[in-house]
Amino acid sequence: MTLPLIVPLETTGEEGRRRAIQELSDPLYRGREPSFLDRFIAWLDEMLGRLVMAGDGVIPGWVWALIILVVLLVLIVALIVFLRPSRSRRVGAPVHEGTVLSAADHRAASDRHEAAGEFAEAVTERLRAISVDLEERTIVSPRPGRTATELADEASSTLPGEAEALREGTRIFNDVVYGDRPATAESARTLRELDVRLAAARPANAGATTVEEERR
Repeated sequence: MTLPLIVPLETTGEEGRRRAIQELSDPLYRGREPSFLDRFIAWLDEMLGRLVMAGDGVIPGWVWALIILVVLLVLIVALIVFLRPSRSRRVGAPVHEGTVLSAADHRAASDRHEAAGEFAEAVTERLRAISVDLEERTIVSPRPGRTATELADEASSTLPGEAEALREGTRIFNDVVYGDRPATAESARTLRELDVRLAAARPANAGATTVEEERR
């Protein structure tokens, strides 16, 4: 006895769409919202599909492959540039925003925030204390709008032994201000120790200045 040959019926595009909608309407899928990546892939697939349909039979396949590759590369570069913090953002964090207090007042505020576990505020207030202290000791000249990076560069020229520590403190401050990294007890402690070291640091040219004054 010969079994009848079953020929699978060809599924049309409309039928396939109907089945997909029916499958996705299952309660199992309702609780899962599409992520940003899912929506991006769906949008990209739709866009590329429209391009292929528009040029079907007109443009060779290898040309379409090249166009798709270029589009993907452009999108990847755009995402990298958009998601990566720019250099201007990283170096543009002003130390002081609002009323400038004395170094002692900024230190006291930093201590209070650190004791309360508010490490982002502790880091911010501590670098402000460092900035005011360096200005009061004429290590750097007072200048409104100075950024943390500029403060570290200017102070390093007078306190070269603390240049690396100043750069580290600046990095922590910028990361905290822009939210690239959460502030921690360790970062608050690092800024506090930097403040103590800078308060005791002596300018590299202090000895030469004293000798010149004695000659006069």
